[in-house]
Amino acid sequence: MNQYAPSEVPEIAEQKAMTERVRILYADQLNLARGKYVPMAEAAKGHARMCVGTYAVTYNRTLVPAPGGGLLNGLPDMEAVFDPCDLRPSWENDTYIALADIQFKGEPFALCGRGALKRAIESWRARGLEPMVGIEMEAYIFQKADDGSWVPYETPGSFVYGTGPFTDPAGLIDDIWAMAAKCGIPIESINAEFDTPQFELTLRYADALKAVDDCFLFRQMARELLIRRGYLLSFLPKPFAEKSGSGLHFNISFNDRDGRNIFADDVASGSLSDTMKGCIAGLLHHHEALAAIMAPIVNSYGRLQPASLSGYWANWGIDHRSVTVRVSAETGAAARIEHRLADCAASPYFALAAALQAARIGLEQDYELPPEELNDGLETISTDRHTPHSLSDALDALEKDKVLARAVGEVMIDNYIAIKRAELGELEGKSGDEQRAYYLNFI
Repeated sequence: MNQYAPSEVPEIAEQKAMTERVRILYADQLNLARGKYVPMAEAAKGHARMCVGTYAVTYNRTLVPAPGGGLLNGLPDMEAVFDPCDLRPSWENDTYIALADIQFKGEPFALCGRGALKRAIESWRARGLEPMVGIEMEAYIFQKADDGSWVPYETPGSFVYGTGPFTDPAGLIDDIWAMAAKCGIPIESINAEFDTPQFELTLRYADALKAVDDCFLFRQMARELLIRRGYLLSFLPKPFAEKSGSGLHFNISFNDRDGRNIFADDVASGSLSDTMKGCIAGLLHHHEALAAIMAPIVNSYGRLQPASLSGYWANWGIDHRSVTVRVSAETGAAARIEHRLADCAASPYFALAAALQAARIGLEQDYELPPEELNDGLETISTDRHTPHSLSDALDALEKDKVLARAVGEVMIDNYIAIKRAELGELEGKSGDEQRAYYLNFI
């Protein structure tokens, strides 16, 4: 990436080498994009040392003696490791992006979310299948009021599936689209969502690791681009009590060794394959525990409510948007299951790793698939199982689900629970507005 044409004069090449830099990034379990800038020459080493204590703090920077976080072991170094030949273009001038895996003492670090996703992918590859994923995000845009507070972006003519200047009078989506193209992040579609000023941001289907890498970078890029224009793009799951919530939907399928989607004929044939049945059963069996990972903040549970078209109920259906696991009516290469529980406060690496592991366990353990949801899913539901009503209860469910914890990584789960319980302590007794203020600038 740092090569110059032979015709360039040496002085210009040297100046470029001095001004160009690499931004090393990784996502922690709070979905914060941690990292550092280094000169291009330093990036050639392919690694950078950082403190393991980044896995021992809350959003509010409270230090927590969480397993693996190193607080009680002198806060030693870990290494962010990357291939210097695999840098990505950045939205910042004279900058490239290095997406890093975290290692500790030369070994993959147990708390690395990207590492957890790679392990989940390998568990499916061992079955001869390649996980393919399309990711849909939802977010609200805020603008500054005269008093300096964040208020909803004014989009007076917006409506669901709206596009154009009545939906986005400042052209913010145009800016995001153009920058995504510059950064090589493939967009599937963008449109106004149900509420205002809410938008749905969908990225193109890809293998699971690329899909999540793109998602992580897209979210960071879009937020940084808009903050420099004086707007805040917020992925909070429930930023307004009176409006609908914002989710993170994973569209999942699997390709065989010939590149064929194994779900291609499931709906058309009228009989779901054993693989699809097992995946759905696994996602529903571990529903309560998955909530702690996929709905990871106090604010998440304002979104997860009955009749909310979210992932509240432990149910599934074909082309049914009131269920948690929706089997798309599309067939062929586009056939898939859509998991609708998560929100964008979750690390996409951690969340998808958990989803793929739950789906695999369901297949391998031959979990029984509950009956399909044939009711409206709003007023009449075929199940009494649902997500816990609070983050605290969800963490209890995750702590009890030893099977899922072993699959995802026990140290990672224990660390995450400890950090989140500390977060709950920081928010105890705070109002909804105070909770929103706690999260708003980070999510």
